[in-house]
Amino acid sequence: MQATTGSDRIEYVDSIGASSTAAPHPEEMNGSITFRLGNLTSITIAGRATPAGLATAALLACAILVPLLRVVRARDERSR
Repeated sequence: MQATTGSDRIEYVDSIGASSTAAPHPEEMNGSITFRLGNLTSITIAGRATPAGLATAALLACAILVPLLRVVRARDERSR
């Protein structure tokens, strides 16, 4: 943990950059998955999503897939 100073307060930041004084998003969704491979190993994955983040991911996917669809259709028409 390292301390950063603001104009009138001290804020502690953990190793991943999240502020310990930041309030959690009221609509955030948390989840975790544990993958175990017998007695050899186990891997735990944790994630967090907010509605704004999910909407942004959907917009980015559309921005990529819609032009890709047009390119594929144009290629198919040219090959006929």
